[in-house]
Amino acid sequence: MFGEYELKTQFIKVGDKKIHLLEEKEGVIRYRRDDVEKLIKNNGEKLKVLPSPALGYGVRLLMVRFREPVVIPPRDSIMGFVEAPVEIDVKVGDLSVDHFIVGKEKYALYGTLEAGVVCRYHVSSFYTKEPDAMGIAKLIISNPSPEWKSLERIVVLIRGTSMYYESRKAYYPLVVVTLKNHNPEINNTGRPPKEGLSGVGQGLSLPNFLMRW
Repeated sequence: MFGEYELKTQFIKVGDKKIHLLEEKEGVIRYRRDDVEKLIKNNGEKLKVLPSPALGYGVRLLMVRFREPVVIPPRDSIMGFVEAPVEIDVKVGDLSVDHFIVGKEKYALYGTLEAGVVCRYHVSSFYTKEPDAMGIAKLIISNPSPEWKSLERIVVLIRGTSMYYESRKAYYPLVVVTLKNHNPEINNTGRPPKEGLSGVGQGLSLPNFLMRW
């Protein structure tokens, strides 16, 4: 699924989508995906199918609501995973020739009607082991306070984030959640969640995000 492909006649399945490459005369490749169709001159460059953050219509935040709230003891932490939506960017060289969404696209209002913002929305269980899903985010939830804490969702900055991947899975950077006071602080670290992954982007940390609602 993710990775590099020769520009030759073949099908590439990406989630619920299918890319069709068809060789024509004089080194020209016809690219098709749903109603998208383009001609690519083959100069030996490979086609790259890469994960992209789930920005949808231009949002900057991703909200993941847990199916079961996570409860953490005082001065303790827990590590786990959630499923997360991703988008697909298809490139030749540095040029994006196609960009599309896989799966269902959902949004939610984060905050109040007067001051809230629209964000990409997803519901996931909190897994103690890495799930078998296309999009994954690894979380470290830390509770440095002297009180028990419960967490029902996270809201993460994703605009400008790096992404990581292996052949069949895409990963957001490691996300660190700190439960101090009444406002969880979310840090998209920019770092890969595990070793051995290929990266897209510069791997830089994004500014910490304070969940106020």
